[in-house]
Amino acid sequence: MTGTGDNEQQYKLWYNRPAGEWNEALPIGNGRLGAMIFGGVEKERIQLNEDSVWYGGPRDRNNRDAKPNLPRIRELIFAGRLKEAQELAALALPGLPEKQRHYLPLGDLLLHFSGHDQAADDYRRELDLDNGVARVTYRLGTVQYKRELFASYPDHTIVIRLSTDQPGSLSLKARFDRNKWRYVERTDKWESDGLVMHGNCGGEGGSRFVAVLKAVVDGGSHYTIGEHLVIEKADSVTLLLSAGTTFRHEQPEETCKKQLELISQLSYPKLHHRHTADYRELFHRVNLQLSDGSDSHPSRPTDERLKQVQLGADDPGLMALYFQFGRYLLISSSRPGSLPANLQGIWNESFLPPWDSKYTININAQMNYWIAENGNLAECHTPLFELIERMRGPGRHTAEVMYGCRGFTAHHNTDIWADTAPQDTYLPASFWPMGAAWLCLHLWEHYQFGLDETFLRQAYPTLKEAAQFLLDYLLEGPDGALVTCPSVSPENTYILPNGESGVMCAGPSMDFQIIHALFYACIESSRILETDEDFSRELNAVLDRLPKPKIGKYGQIQEWMEDYEEVHPGHRHISHLFGLYPGEQFTVEGTPELAAAARVTLERRLANGGGHTGWSRAWIINFWARLQDADQAYSNVAALLSHSTLPNLFDNHPPFQIDGNFGGAAGIAEMLLQSHAGLLHFLPALPRQWQHGQVCGLRARGGYTVDMKWTEGKIIEARVTASADGLCRIRGIGEEIIEIWAKAGQSYMF
Repeated sequence: MTGTGDNEQQYKLWYNRPAGEWNEALPIGNGRLGAMIFGGVEKERIQLNEDSVWYGGPRDRNNRDAKPNLPRIRELIFAGRLKEAQELAALALPGLPEKQRHYLPLGDLLLHFSGHDQAADDYRRELDLDNGVARVTYRLGTVQYKRELFASYPDHTIVIRLSTDQPGSLSLKARFDRNKWRYVERTDKWESDGLVMHGNCGGEGGSRFVAVLKAVVDGGSHYTIGEHLVIEKADSVTLLLSAGTTFRHEQPEETCKKQLELISQLSYPKLHHRHTADYRELFHRVNLQLSDGSDSHPSRPTDERLKQVQLGADDPGLMALYFQFGRYLLISSSRPGSLPANLQGIWNESFLPPWDSKYTININAQMNYWIAENGNLAECHTPLFELIERMRGPGRHTAEVMYGCRGFTAHHNTDIWADTAPQDTYLPASFWPMGAAWLCLHLWEHYQFGLDETFLRQAYPTLKEAAQFLLDYLLEGPDGALVTCPSVSPENTYILPNGESGVMCAGPSMDFQIIHALFYACIESSRILETDEDFSRELNAVLDRLPKPKIGKYGQIQEWMEDYEEVHPGHRHISHLFGLYPGEQFTVEGTPELAAAARVTLERRLANGGGHTGWSRAWIINFWARLQDADQAYSNVAALLSHSTLPNLFDNHPPFQIDGNFGGAAGIAEMLLQSHAGLLHFLPALPRQWQHGQVCGLRARGGYTVDMKWTEGKIIEARVTASADGLCRIRGIGEEIIEIWAKAGQSYMF
């Protein structure tokens, strides 16, 4: 099986013109710093982000009126008096003030090139996923110009290399800009070759920020004047950019300057090598080809390929590129030491971004990390774990102040400060106390893929605290079962028999599916770690009293405890199928009736216009993959590309939201390899359009790495490499399940 290096042309996004708008620009990032590259000829705009530039500081927003009014809210919900319950909840439960903090742009770096006021020839703008480098090349007259841009993780810097093929032909002016936003205090000169932009993020307790630029110039002259860095008649220029805030550093300017002074001593080839060596170690773990190459079109611009898919063409190569672009985005927006990827990864140009560009934790933040484990990027998962740990303190406070419960909780949003109080008064989502529980399942998922007991021992107290909250929050319903109340089924609305509609309820199906998964994770962790047996027994006893999944009158999985009609049967959220994906409660072989009901649920959603947002369509791909329906999974991959993908391959909610990129990539992986049912299932949802192909480096639960090659839909070669001892069960090679006792460090060929 071949490695990623054979796909140098396959793994490129490229365009024959500059970006006309932000949704056409190309992203680079190193987890902490991000940039969008427009590729203009005379004027280049590089839009900048730093992951800790958020408006305002930390606050205690917990509503002290929540706990005294909780019994009355529950009483009204159980009595079916929804209007009264929701009116009281809207007064007593919201965080004070309503809104959490929002993410901000750092600003722009603007480059104005002299002598570039003519039409360019041979223009090309590309993002090279194989090396993590963006490039712009063009010719003006007899001079060839080239820009290379990358965000270096080892050097904590954005590097911009400007060069030509003729000495002395490079002249430009550079400056920082933040448009009309007022929290820029000044831009200072830094000797003759640098600039420093100073500002604050605004709001009470807001961080201060700096962006620092330093030029390393070969030939010609350079100086600073006003807010500009001017370079004249140079042979080549390397611009080094760093940024930081007081969220991490007491003196971010000093920190950034020291870093730039240090790396300015390194040659550009050395900087390039340090970046690519680090990046390729992650990216090259997985290689994917979804055809024999005869129907691939790497020589066609990416936006043109996308238009052809929108017209109904098949392009397996573009789907493989989309998968790898998802992995690229996670490497670029979530690295150890950074904050987690938010609603836009790290790429945001708006000072009032949609949904605040923060962490929406009733699916979107979780979806960002669905590709982390099976996509062989486990290290990129760690920023999410660090946020969860920072949420424990605020979450304990919220659990006690709002609900009088032990443990820790969070609702449907959080921010840089790990805020756990409800976000606002949006009733279909805000008063849903399951956010922390769902996030904690990522800790268990990480263990399942890596089998690192040291990690599990560190994570177990967090899992336990999330479970403790739910033990206290559950209460006995009218039929004697234990239910959550108040809660919602994100973010849908139901209709009572009397015609009244509502969102707040007791016992939505998703809650019990999350509780089942979390309690199981705690019980298994207790067994593996040989600890906390009493707590494990308590969880088992409560599991027996939770409502079981129900099948409704249409043959669907019920979304609520009662078989209500929905106001929006094509709703974008399909929360009651959590047990199908990312959960493991519904399986084709293990629970065929529930799997069949899940199929009906999906068919009803899609028949009524579901999948109209990018992230929802991505979730649907994963659902169909788990149901092992290759045709439906493929048609939804095609729909994601044709209806919900922007010219730069960013996901379109609309507007841009990055979760669909990650969820779509995870869905493609799920079509090729599954490992949630106690075995490795090779090619469980392989469509006819992918009848020839290969994949190397996918990860599976149990600590396995899987390589496969297939033709005419059949495996012709497979290799499983184990990182731990254990029984490995495999489906997809021949008719029978294969069982081997795998030894750590060994590879097994089939």
